[in-house]
Amino acid sequence: MEGWLSYGSFFLVFALTYAIVVLGLNLQWGYTGLFNVGVAGFVAVGAYTSAILTTPDASDRLGGFGWPVATGWLAAMGVSGLAGLAVGALALRLRSDYLAIATFGIAVTIQLVATNAKALTGGTFGVQFIPKPMQGWLGTGLAWNLAYLALVLVLLGAVYWALETLVRSPWGRVLRAIREDEDAAASLGKRAFVFRLQSFVIGSMLMGLGGAVYAHFVGYIAPEDFLPILTFQMWAMLIVGGAGNNRGAILGALLVWGFWAAGGAALRGFIPQGEQARAAALQVVLIGLLIALMLVWRPRGVLGEEVRVSRGG
Repeated sequence: MEGWLSYGSFFLVFALTYAIVVLGLNLQWGYTGLFNVGVAGFVAVGAYTSAILTTPDASDRLGGFGWPVATGWLAAMGVSGLAGLAVGALALRLRSDYLAIATFGIAVTIQLVATNAKALTGGTFGVQFIPKPMQGWLGTGLAWNLAYLALVLVLLGAVYWALETLVRSPWGRVLRAIREDEDAAASLGKRAFVFRLQSFVIGSMLMGLGGAVYAHFVGYIAPEDFLPILTFQMWAMLIVGGAGNNRGAILGALLVWGFWAAGGAALRGFIPQGEQARAAALQVVLIGLLIALMLVWRPRGVLGEEVRVSRGG
């Protein structure tokens, strides 16, 4: 029983952490129509920011600040937001596929910096000894896993409430208007670029927060944690769950991460050990198949965007 609880809490922490990232992506794409293919880069910025600021002194890289974990998470959001502001100011005047190419290139650049800037990130060896909140009281066993899961649940609930408040406000209605017809929104005096930039920055902050939460759960990060496959996973979660719906973003994170974990377990069970490294690519194929089936079966995702109908008096 304890083994199942341990695995279940481990699974849910990952799924709900990814849900925070997907909520940020949903704000950018689902509500504003911004095609960000650099998600992994912003997750990496948040993870490394919090890790560097909270870890003990290290001889081979920047660190030793020993900040509290909560402060590290706030800093991760702030630095990721600044990165989103810089990227958005330069790239948001591009549209659709051009924006996607630009953000993908930026994410690859961030990953290369993490690999090569050893004095800052530890290079390929990564950042170790990332503090885990509450570990001093609860140890490293099941109790800590459950406590961290509860913390992530509270954090996810707060993010969900804040986003729901935003997207149901006049600000959120302007975002949807810009997504549907920018010229019409501009004719009403709305500065589309400013609203898109605000959405991009807030979404980037949530991606950075997700990266920080991930880093402090695992306790170690390295550049290979932030490869483009991470962006693919986040987009798969949003497509399956339903863009333009925050509940769909959370559900998609749970479904796709469950599908990913089950696919990995099945491959390990049926494929010889010597071929498992090569066969790991089949997990990506399975997720691609899931997306294709979803686009045929439910193009708007499991929980598509809610259609609000205005009723005249």
